[in-house]
Amino acid sequence: MTSSVGTLLNERYRLDAEVGTGGMSTVYRAFDTLLERQVAIKLMHRDIARHGDQLERFRREARAVAQLNHPHIVQVIDFGEDDSTPYIVLEFVDGETLKDRIRRMGRLPVSESIAYAIEIGRALQAAHERNIVHRDVKPQNVLIDEEGSAKVTDFGIARTLDQEGLTADGRVLGTTDYVSPEQALGQPVTGQSDVYSLGVVLFEMLTGDVPFKGENQVAVAMKHVREELPDVQLRRPEVSAALAAVLDRATEKDLDKRYPSAGAFIADLEDALAIETARSGQATGEATAIIRTLPKRAQRRLPWRTRMGVGLLLAAAVGGLALVLILVVFAADNAERGTGGAQRNLTPAPPTVEAVQLGQRAASDFDPPPGDGREHPDETSFVLDGNKATTWSTETYEAGELQKPGVGIYVDAKPQVAAVQMQIGSKTPGWSGDIYVAKNGDVPGTLDGWQKVGTVEDAKRTETVDLDTAGNPFRYYLVWITKLPPESQKVEISEIVLRKRSS
Repeated sequence: MTSSVGTLLNERYRLDAEVGTGGMSTVYRAFDTLLERQVAIKLMHRDIARHGDQLERFRREARAVAQLNHPHIVQVIDFGEDDSTPYIVLEFVDGETLKDRIRRMGRLPVSESIAYAIEIGRALQAAHERNIVHRDVKPQNVLIDEEGSAKVTDFGIARTLDQEGLTADGRVLGTTDYVSPEQALGQPVTGQSDVYSLGVVLFEMLTGDVPFKGENQVAVAMKHVREELPDVQLRRPEVSAALAAVLDRATEKDLDKRYPSAGAFIADLEDALAIETARSGQATGEATAIIRTLPKRAQRRLPWRTRMGVGLLLAAAVGGLALVLILVVFAADNAERGTGGAQRNLTPAPPTVEAVQLGQRAASDFDPPPGDGREHPDETSFVLDGNKATTWSTETYEAGELQKPGVGIYVDAKPQVAAVQMQIGSKTPGWSGDIYVAKNGDVPGTLDGWQKVGTVEDAKRTETVDLDTAGNPFRYYLVWITKLPPESQKVEISEIVLRKRSS
């Protein structure tokens, strides 16, 4: 039989248009004349079908994916042969591949990149739970549908973990741009290999390019074996330290250090999405849909407004009427207070405040003379990553005293802002110091160039300091530490949040 457009397979599936071709098969948009619906047909090349092992791989794909029923996996509908040429019938996804999206847009928004990684990860987790490893995770094998949701396809080299492989020992399967080190070396492939490949896909979504280039596929594969991935924050500075750490762990070459499962990877990606949303104050694209599915653990990291949005969506789904009743009672109570409260002097509510959005690179250490000018500058971004587990710390002072007037860390609220509060999170409560500000321009090199606007005495784990700025805007806000906690040799700061009056 011919595989040209217009062919009718088994008097049922009409091939309407070719949409892609690969080494083993060609994919067509087709029409199911029996059920009158569009489908996708993966038709195996005739010369490949003559080889028993390749034919068995093709059949195995159909059997493997047919076991999976997941919103982020392209569903297998049917399998058959026509004139000795096997084909697989798949759900038709009208959209583009993730690779096409990256080529079209370049770097994807950070939150959208994480959201797609979560969706792909959830698909892989479902497959792994059925002992199926994809083995060829790449953006070309991820389809983005009309609603913006990701669906994993092409389990063409998937195989179950509990069966013997049908390919020769040591054969490398998969695209080497995303291949795991163990797969490149022909070693046993597990779900951790899919985790590595997904990590590389995430890197490409964030940076717009794959991490390694080479003269040929083997050269690229060997770079995955021997070289560390480039620093994602150097290629995309707005990526948070928390997200960079997740990416680093997913692409660890040492299996003992890599995420043990897709589920563990997903959990940290969910936290990272919440952190990124908190940093930016908003979510767009597919991130909006994924935020609604985050577990409570991750939702607690979301900004209050976003959490309320998620909560109201859920409340509307299960208790819209109850919400209306609450509002009615609230209004009635306010009316009663209005009629009977003429003799009351109600205290006006305090002005509301909101967090100032700061860039990822907005924090810097401050260690003027007699200090050496450096106080763990590589850790400063941790105070702005939204993750209380990561900290900037002073150096360790063995005598329990700073042995200098002070040391600090400041944030750059460029161009400037009239902040009224600063919230400081600390893993080492009990320290003392002051808050200073400076106007636009160069950062003052000594404390003489700063203006004191607040004091911290015996800091709590979360300390909120009112800033005496008289409503004036400043660019730099400095936490100046003058006294270490009792019986401690350093101070660890986990977060710095500036707040201004709500507009």
